[in-house]
Amino acid sequence: MKKFILSLSITLAASLLFSILNFSFRADVSVLAFPVALVFSVFLAYYAFPVLLKRNDIRAIAIVRKMYQYLPFVMLTAFVLRRAGKEGTSYGFDVLSVILWIIVAVGTVAVLYWLNEKRVYTLCDVWAKAHTKTEPVIRHGFRRFMFEIVDWIDALVWAVFMVLLIQIFVVQLYQIPSESMVPEFLVKDRVVVFKTPSGPKFPLSDIGIPKMRSYKRGDIVIFRNPHYTMDRKSEVKTVVSQLVYMLTFSVVNLNRDAVTGQPKADPLVKRITGEPGEQLMMQDGTLYSRTRESSEFKPVAIDNEWASWNLNDSRSDIKRGIQYYPLKPADYDSMITCEKARRALNIEETKTECRSLADSFTALATGRNLNSIPDIENLLTPKQMFLYYLLNNDESNTDNNISVTKRLLKTAGGAQWFTAFMTDWIGSVSVYTDTNGQLSGNRLAGGDLYSDANFKLNLMVKLSVGRLMVRNAELLTSGKSSVELNNDKRRIEILTAVEPVFNYVMLLDQRNMPVFPANDAKGNPQYIPTGHYFMMGDNRFNSLDMRHSVSSQLTKLTPLDDYSVTYYSNMKPQYVRSSLILGTALFRFWPLNRIGIPGHTGK
Repeated sequence: MKKFILSLSITLAASLLFSILNFSFRADVSVLAFPVALVFSVFLAYYAFPVLLKRNDIRAIAIVRKMYQYLPFVMLTAFVLRRAGKEGTSYGFDVLSVILWIIVAVGTVAVLYWLNEKRVYTLCDVWAKAHTKTEPVIRHGFRRFMFEIVDWIDALVWAVFMVLLIQIFVVQLYQIPSESMVPEFLVKDRVVVFKTPSGPKFPLSDIGIPKMRSYKRGDIVIFRNPHYTMDRKSEVKTVVSQLVYMLTFSVVNLNRDAVTGQPKADPLVKRITGEPGEQLMMQDGTLYSRTRESSEFKPVAIDNEWASWNLNDSRSDIKRGIQYYPLKPADYDSMITCEKARRALNIEETKTECRSLADSFTALATGRNLNSIPDIENLLTPKQMFLYYLLNNDESNTDNNISVTKRLLKTAGGAQWFTAFMTDWIGSVSVYTDTNGQLSGNRLAGGDLYSDANFKLNLMVKLSVGRLMVRNAELLTSGKSSVELNNDKRRIEILTAVEPVFNYVMLLDQRNMPVFPANDAKGNPQYIPTGHYFMMGDNRFNSLDMRHSVSSQLTKLTPLDDYSVTYYSNMKPQYVRSSLILGTALFRFWPLNRIGIPGHTGK
C-alpha cells in the first residue's frame, strides 16, 4: 500500500506543479493550458485521496484508474496549448516541463500497475471486503446500449491518443501521396517510418529524444518540407491538423496550403543523394560529387541504381501501378539524341555559321533598322527572349518568330541587335576553344559540365532561331504572304529540327542540376555543411524535390551570354538540416503484393 500511495503522491505532485508551470498571462489559446491541466489534476487528487484512500470508497477505483489512463495525454495537451500562443516558451522552461511530464508518465504506469483489477484489492483488506460484498451491476435495454457506446468511444479516444504518442516518438504509418519515388514506392503504398533514432521532439518544442543516428546516401527518409514556412502559427496548425486527421480516421485534413487550398505536401519522402562535405552536380542524368579531398567531380555510380529516367523500362508488375509516364519511349530517345548532339557541337563551326547568319540578316535589312542605338541589349525584353516566343509560329500571339523578325527589320538598331544576338557570345569562349573546336576538361565554358552544357544548348537554340529569322526576313522582304510563310518548306524543316532541342529545355531542370552548393564569389568550392543532407526523388522527371523551388521564374539559359535565350526555371537547390528528418522508411506493409523492406525494387 505504501508503494501505491507513494506513486499516487509523486504523480499528482508532478501534475499539479506541471499545471502551475503552464500558467499563461497572454490573451490567446495558451491561457487554456493552466485550467485544463489544473482542473483535471484537482479532480484526480480529490477522487484518489479523500474519496478512495480516506473514505475507502471502492467506487472511486474505476474513476481514478480511468483518469490516470488519460493523465499523460491531458498533460501533453496542456503542453501543446501553452506553446500554441503567439509567443513560445524558453528552452529551459520546456526542459522542466518535459521532465515533469516524464515523471507523470512513469508514475502513471506505476499507479495503473497497482490499480489493475486483479491486484488493487490486495492492497487493502477494507477494499477487498467491500469488493466481495459488491454485487455486479447488470444493465439492460437502453442503459446497456448507452454504456456500450460510451465504452467504445472511451476505448477509441484512448487508442487515438496512444497511437498519437507512438507516432510522435516511435513509429508512424505513412501513405505515399505521389509518384516521386517510383519505382520504389507507388501512390497509396503504405510504409512504417521508424522515428526514435532520428530524435523526435515534443510538439512545438526542441526537447525530445536525443538523435541516435546519422544518415548515408541511399537512405529513404521522411522529412518536413522546407518549401513551407515553419513559423509558430504554421507549426501549431500542423500539430492540430495531425490530431484532427487521426480523430476523423484520415477523413479531415486541415493542413492545407493557404494559397492553393490543397493539402500540403508535408512531410515528404525522398532518398538521400548528397551527404555532408560534398559538392554536387547533375548533368545528363548523371550525379557527380566532389569533396575537399578530391577537387575533381566524379560520377556517383550508386545513384544509377535508384534514379529512374525512363519508366517505360520498369518491370511489368510496377508498370501496372504507375499512373503517369513523364516521357514516352520516343521522347526519351529524342532526349538522348539531343544530349549527344549537344556534346558533339563544334564551336568553331558554330561561330562561322552565326557570323554568316548575322551578315545575311544585315544584307536583307534596309532603312533605319541599320542605325546604331546605345541601349541595344534592351531592344527585346527577357520575356520576348523566351525560347517559346522566339520559336512560336502562332500569329495569333503577338510574340512569335515572325513578329520578332518584322520588328527587327523595321526598328532602329534591329540588324545591330540581331548581329549581337548571333555573335556576342563568341568573345566569351574564345579562350576555351581547343584546336578541334570542342570545349573539354579545364576548358569547359563556365568551368563545369553543367555550365558548359547549357552554354552549348543556348547555341543550339540560337542557330535555329537565327536560321528561322533569316528565312523569315528573306520571305518578308520578297513580299510573301502569311500563308506562304507558314507553308514554306525551309521554315518547316527548321522548326521540325529544333523541336527536340525545345523539348529538352523544357526538361532541363528535371534532368540536370548546377553545381551545388555554388562556389563562392572567388570561385572556391562550397560543400554541404555538417548535419545537412540533399534529397531527391527516384522518379527524377516527376519529383518536386530539393533541386527545385515551388515557383518558376524567367531565367537565362546561360549567364555566359548577354543575349542568351530565356526559359522558365524552378531550379533552386537546397539542403535539409537533420533536425527536419522525422525518420527512415522501415517497412512497406501495403499493398500485400508489395510487402517488404524498402530497397532497390528494380526498374
